[in-house]
Amino acid sequence: MTEADHDESLDNACTAIARVLAGSLQVLAFPSASHVYNPLIYMWSAHRKYLQRYGSREGRILLVGMNPGPWGMAQTGVPFGEVAMARDWLKIETPLGGPLPDQHDKYPITGFACHRSEGSGDRFWGWAQRRFDSPDRFFQDIFVWNYCPLLFLRNNRNLVPEQLHKAEREPLFGICDAALNAVIHAIRPRAVVGIGRFAHGRAQIITGNSVPTVYLLHPSPANPAANQGWADIADQTLAPWL
Repeated sequence: MTEADHDESLDNACTAIARVLAGSLQVLAFPSASHVYNPLIYMWSAHRKYLQRYGSREGRILLVGMNPGPWGMAQTGVPFGEVAMARDWLKIETPLGGPLPDQHDKYPITGFACHRSEGSGDRFWGWAQRRFDSPDRFFQDIFVWNYCPLLFLRNNRNLVPEQLHKAEREPLFGICDAALNAVIHAIRPRAVVGIGRFAHGRAQIITGNSVPTVYLLHPSPANPAANQGWADIADQTLAPWL
Protein backbone atom coordinates (compact mmCIF):
# COMPACT_ATOMS: atom_id res chain seq x y z
CA MET A 1 0.00 0.00 0.00
CA THR A 2 1.38 3.40 -0.96
CA GLU A 3 1.27 6.41 1.37
CA ALA A 4 -1.52 7.90 -0.77
CA ASP A 5 -3.51 4.65 -0.50
CA HIS A 6 -3.00 4.64 3.27
CA ASP A 7 -4.22 8.23 3.53
CA GLU A 8 -7.29 7.35 1.46
CA SER A 9 -8.10 4.44 3.76
CA LEU A 10 -8.26 6.82 6.72
CA ASP A 11 -11.02 8.93 5.15
CA ASN A 12 -14.37 8.98 6.93
CA ALA A 13 -17.83 10.46 6.48
CA CYS A 14 -16.73 13.92 7.64
CA THR A 15 -13.90 13.91 5.11
CA ALA A 16 -16.34 13.15 2.31
CA ILE A 17 -18.72 15.87 3.53
CA ALA A 18 -15.92 18.44 3.65
CA ARG A 19 -14.74 17.49 0.17
CA VAL A 20 -18.21 18.08 -1.29
CA LEU A 21 -18.58 21.29 0.74
CA ALA A 22 -15.29 22.67 -0.57
CA GLY A 23 -16.19 22.07 -4.18
CA SER A 24 -19.78 23.29 -3.88
CA LEU A 25 -18.69 26.63 -2.45
CA GLN A 26 -16.20 27.23 -5.28
CA VAL A 27 -19.02 27.91 -7.74
CA LEU A 28 -20.56 30.72 -5.66
CA ALA A 29 -19.81 34.43 -6.15
CA PHE A 30 -19.66 37.03 -3.36
CA PRO A 31 -19.66 40.56 -4.84
CA SER A 32 -19.95 42.16 -1.39
CA ALA A 33 -16.53 40.78 -0.40
CA SER A 34 -13.30 42.05 -1.93
CA HIS A 35 -11.50 38.75 -1.20
CA VAL A 36 -12.71 35.24 -0.38
CA TYR A 37 -10.42 32.53 1.02
CA ASN A 38 -11.38 28.84 0.96
CA PRO A 39 -8.82 26.98 3.09
CA LEU A 40 -10.52 23.68 2.25
CA ILE A 41 -8.88 24.14 -1.16
CA TYR A 42 -5.36 25.41 -0.47
CA MET A 43 -5.00 23.77 2.99
CA TRP A 44 -6.99 20.66 2.16
CA SER A 45 -4.12 18.40 3.24
CA ALA A 46 -4.21 19.80 6.80
CA HIS A 47 -8.01 19.85 7.01
CA ARG A 48 -8.19 16.30 5.73
CA LYS A 49 -5.61 15.18 8.30
CA TYR A 50 -7.67 16.83 11.04
CA LEU A 51 -10.81 14.99 9.90
CA GLN A 52 -9.03 11.66 9.40
CA ARG A 53 -7.52 11.82 12.86
CA TYR A 54 -10.42 13.24 14.84
CA GLY A 55 -13.64 13.08 12.80
CA SER A 56 -14.94 9.52 13.02
CA ARG A 57 -16.16 8.87 16.58
CA GLU A 58 -19.93 8.98 17.19
CA GLY A 59 -21.86 10.20 20.22
CA ARG A 60 -19.71 13.20 21.14
CA ILE A 61 -20.49 16.86 21.74
CA LEU A 62 -20.39 18.73 18.43
CA LEU A 63 -18.99 22.25 18.75
CA VAL A 64 -19.92 24.45 15.78
CA GLY A 65 -17.90 27.57 14.97
CA MET A 66 -18.85 30.29 12.50
CA ASN A 67 -16.11 30.67 9.86
CA PRO A 68 -12.31 31.02 9.69
CA GLY A 69 -10.30 33.82 11.23
CA PRO A 70 -7.57 35.35 9.05
CA TRP A 71 -4.73 34.06 11.27
CA GLY A 72 -6.37 30.78 12.26
CA MET A 73 -8.19 28.35 9.99
CA ALA A 74 -7.49 30.58 6.98
CA GLN A 75 -3.80 29.70 7.50
CA THR A 76 -3.94 26.15 8.89
CA GLY A 77 -7.15 24.58 7.61
CA VAL A 78 -8.04 23.59 11.20
CA PRO A 79 -11.14 25.01 12.97
CA PHE A 80 -10.01 27.75 15.39
CA GLY A 81 -6.60 26.73 14.06
CA GLU A 82 -4.17 29.11 15.73
CA VAL A 83 -0.84 28.12 14.17
CA ALA A 84 1.13 27.16 17.29
CA MET A 85 -1.74 25.16 18.80
CA ALA A 86 -2.51 23.33 15.55
CA ARG A 87 1.16 22.51 15.03
CA ASP A 88 2.38 21.82 18.56
CA TRP A 89 -0.68 20.39 20.32
CA LEU A 90 -2.82 18.88 17.56
CA LYS A 91 0.36 17.83 15.69
CA ILE A 92 -0.98 18.96 12.33
CA GLU A 93 1.33 20.74 9.92
CA THR A 94 1.31 20.50 6.14
CA PRO A 95 2.61 22.75 3.35
CA LEU A 96 0.40 25.15 1.44
CA GLY A 97 -1.36 23.62 -1.51
CA GLY A 98 -2.99 25.35 -4.40
CA PRO A 99 -4.39 27.14 -6.11
CA LEU A 100 -4.21 30.15 -3.80
CA PRO A 101 -6.92 32.80 -4.08
CA ASP A 102 -6.30 36.46 -4.84
CA GLN A 103 -4.90 37.73 -1.53
CA HIS A 104 -5.48 40.90 0.44
CA ASP A 105 -2.25 42.77 1.21
CA LYS A 106 -3.09 42.90 4.92
CA TYR A 107 -4.01 39.22 5.11
CA PRO A 108 -1.42 37.15 3.23
CA ILE A 109 -1.73 33.38 3.20
CA THR A 110 1.50 31.84 4.47
CA GLY A 111 0.14 28.66 6.06
CA PHE A 112 2.07 27.29 9.02
CA ALA A 113 4.78 29.90 8.38
CA CYS A 114 2.34 32.55 9.66
CA HIS A 115 3.74 34.37 12.69
CA ARG A 116 0.46 36.03 13.71
CA SER A 117 -1.59 34.54 16.53
CA GLU A 118 -5.34 34.01 16.27
CA GLY A 119 -6.75 35.17 19.60
CA SER A 120 -9.95 33.10 19.46
CA GLY A 121 -8.06 29.96 18.51
CA ASP A 122 -5.38 30.47 21.14
CA ARG A 123 -8.06 30.83 23.83
CA PHE A 124 -10.15 27.93 22.52
CA TRP A 125 -7.38 25.36 22.12
CA GLY A 126 -5.59 26.66 25.22
CA TRP A 127 -8.74 25.82 27.20
CA ALA A 128 -8.91 22.40 25.54
CA GLN A 129 -5.28 21.69 26.41
CA ARG A 130 -5.68 22.67 30.06
CA ARG A 131 -9.05 20.96 30.49
CA PHE A 132 -8.35 17.70 28.67
CA ASP A 133 -4.53 17.50 28.66
CA SER A 134 -4.23 15.62 25.35
CA PRO A 135 -5.93 15.90 21.93
CA ASP A 136 -7.02 12.25 22.14
CA ARG A 137 -8.80 12.93 25.44
CA PHE A 138 -10.46 16.08 24.05
CA PHE A 139 -11.67 14.42 20.84
CA GLN A 140 -12.95 11.41 22.75
CA ASP A 141 -15.78 13.67 23.95
CA ILE A 142 -15.82 16.60 21.50
CA PHE A 143 -15.61 17.31 17.77
CA VAL A 144 -15.24 20.77 16.24
CA TRP A 145 -16.71 21.79 12.88
CA ASN A 146 -16.90 25.27 11.33
CA TYR A 147 -20.31 26.02 9.83
CA CYS A 148 -18.82 27.98 6.93
CA PRO A 149 -15.22 27.33 5.80
CA LEU A 150 -14.88 30.60 3.87
CA LEU A 151 -13.15 33.79 5.06
CA PHE A 152 -14.67 36.99 3.64
CA LEU A 153 -12.77 40.28 3.58
CA ARG A 154 -13.99 43.80 2.82
CA ASN A 155 -12.65 47.26 3.64
CA ASN A 156 -9.56 45.83 5.36
CA ARG A 157 -11.54 43.73 7.83
CA ASN A 158 -13.40 40.48 8.35
CA LEU A 159 -16.88 40.22 6.89
CA VAL A 160 -19.00 37.71 8.80
CA PRO A 161 -21.40 35.53 6.78
CA GLU A 162 -24.57 37.24 8.01
CA GLN A 163 -23.23 40.58 6.66
CA LEU A 164 -23.30 39.30 3.08
CA HIS A 165 -26.11 40.45 0.82
CA LYS A 166 -29.22 38.25 0.96
CA ALA A 167 -28.70 36.98 -2.58
CA GLU A 168 -25.25 35.75 -1.51
CA ARG A 169 -26.27 34.43 1.90
CA GLU A 170 -29.10 32.17 0.75
CA PRO A 171 -27.10 29.81 -1.50
CA LEU A 172 -24.17 29.87 0.96
CA PHE A 173 -26.38 28.97 3.91
CA GLY A 174 -28.12 26.28 1.90
CA ILE A 175 -24.82 24.52 1.18
CA CYS A 176 -23.42 24.97 4.70
CA ASP A 177 -26.71 23.88 6.32
CA ALA A 178 -26.66 20.70 4.26
CA ALA A 179 -23.05 19.97 5.25
CA LEU A 180 -23.70 20.51 8.96
CA ASN A 181 -26.83 18.38 8.76
CA ALA A 182 -24.78 15.61 7.14
CA VAL A 183 -22.13 15.86 9.89
CA ILE A 184 -24.83 15.59 12.56
CA HIS A 185 -26.24 12.48 10.91
CA ALA A 186 -22.74 11.00 10.53
CA ILE A 187 -21.48 11.47 14.09
CA ARG A 188 -24.80 11.40 15.97
CA PRO A 189 -23.77 13.92 18.64
CA ARG A 190 -25.22 13.85 22.13
CA ALA A 191 -25.41 17.66 21.99
CA VAL A 192 -24.72 20.43 19.47
CA VAL A 193 -23.12 23.59 20.85
CA GLY A 194 -23.08 26.73 18.72
CA ILE A 195 -20.06 28.92 19.45
CA GLY A 196 -21.47 32.44 19.13
CA ARG A 197 -24.98 33.57 18.27
CA PHE A 198 -24.67 33.02 14.53
CA ALA A 199 -23.48 29.40 14.75
CA HIS A 200 -26.03 28.66 17.47
CA GLY A 201 -28.82 30.06 15.31
CA ARG A 202 -27.88 27.97 12.29
CA ALA A 203 -27.51 24.86 14.45
CA GLN A 204 -30.97 25.40 15.95
CA ILE A 205 -32.52 25.63 12.48
CA ILE A 206 -30.90 22.36 11.44
CA THR A 207 -31.44 20.29 14.59
CA GLY A 208 -34.95 21.39 15.47
CA ASN A 209 -35.81 19.34 18.56
CA SER A 210 -33.87 16.26 17.48
CA VAL A 211 -30.65 17.00 19.42
CA PRO A 212 -30.04 19.21 22.49
CA THR A 213 -28.67 22.46 21.02
CA VAL A 214 -27.15 25.15 23.23
CA TYR A 215 -25.23 28.41 22.99
CA LEU A 216 -21.62 28.99 24.03
CA LEU A 217 -20.12 32.46 24.21
CA HIS A 218 -17.58 33.04 21.43
CA PRO A 219 -13.99 33.16 22.77
CA SER A 220 -12.96 36.19 20.69
CA PRO A 221 -10.82 38.71 22.61
CA ALA A 222 -12.95 41.39 20.91
CA ASN A 223 -15.86 40.17 23.05
CA PRO A 224 -15.51 41.81 26.52
CA ALA A 225 -17.54 39.06 28.20
CA ALA A 226 -15.17 36.42 26.83
CA ASN A 227 -12.23 38.15 28.50
CA GLN A 228 -13.68 37.41 31.93
CA GLY A 229 -13.35 33.69 32.49
CA TRP A 230 -14.29 32.19 29.12
CA ALA A 231 -12.79 28.83 30.14
CA ASP A 232 -15.12 28.63 33.14
CA ILE A 233 -18.08 29.52 30.91
CA ALA A 234 -17.10 26.74 28.48
CA ASP A 235 -16.80 24.23 31.33
CA GLN A 236 -20.22 25.18 32.71
CA THR A 237 -21.90 25.08 29.29
CA LEU A 238 -20.55 21.62 28.42
CA ALA A 239 -20.83 20.10 31.90
CA PRO A 240 -24.24 18.42 31.35
CA TRP A 241 -22.78 16.30 28.53
CA LEU A 242 -19.26 15.59 29.79
